[in-house]
Amino acid sequence: MTFTLYPAIDLKDGACVRLLRGEMDAATVFNTDPGNQAAAFHAMGFTHLHVVDLNGAFAGAPVNRDAVASILKSTPAPVQLGGGIRTRAQIDAWLEAGISRVILGTVALRDPELVKTAARALPGRIVVGIDAKDGMVAVEGWAETSDMAAVDLARAFEDCGVAAIIATDISRDGLKTGVNVAFTSGLANTVRIPIIASGGVASVDDIRRLRAAPGTPIEGTILGRALYDGDIEVAEAVEVASKNL
Repeated sequence: MTFTLYPAIDLKDGACVRLLRGEMDAATVFNTDPGNQAAAFHAMGFTHLHVVDLNGAFAGAPVNRDAVASILKSTPAPVQLGGGIRTRAQIDAWLEAGISRVILGTVALRDPELVKTAARALPGRIVVGIDAKDGMVAVEGWAETSDMAAVDLARAFEDCGVAAIIATDISRDGLKTGVNVAFTSGLANTVRIPIIASGGVASVDDIRRLRAAPGTPIEGTILGRALYDGDIEVAEAVEVASKNL
């Protein structure tokens, strides 16, 4: 199974930023030109992009449309996008705009039937984002923690055509404390849907740990602050991700 690296472009007020544990007031701006950042990632050798409309996640509707458009114009890489996508009309609009896969987070908990219907109608185009704190699902831009266990929400989307689940341990996000392999692997071994790890990746060793996790292989991981800070050597990361195990 291939292991895909997804460099992250998180958008706040039109700029490329990184947050600490999802806190909007703890944003570090890394690039004011998201299109430039997308082109740079492609030049580094990354084949996919993970984009989040942070303002949209809190607003419940897309906000950073112009920034997303600049990203799509700047790279041929498939782009998966999340943040504030809550309706079928929004899903269709983003796919028509050139987004490869849409990520549904809050609506996966609030309206799972919408997600299932979209996944069946659009095979391979719908990704579920499960953001968890202490194993429980967090929603509304991580501002609220629900009483739903992450593993139970993941099970709800078996056999409806969901392309992948992005599993984020928000207690580690942006802190470079190491990815939560146990949480990610636990989901991968519970459901048949491919799992993408997110939150806390600190070095290439985290990629090795994810790839070595027992049981069902993890599909890939999202790279955030450690990549921007230069703690991940890109050529080494790509080599480790591409090795046959």
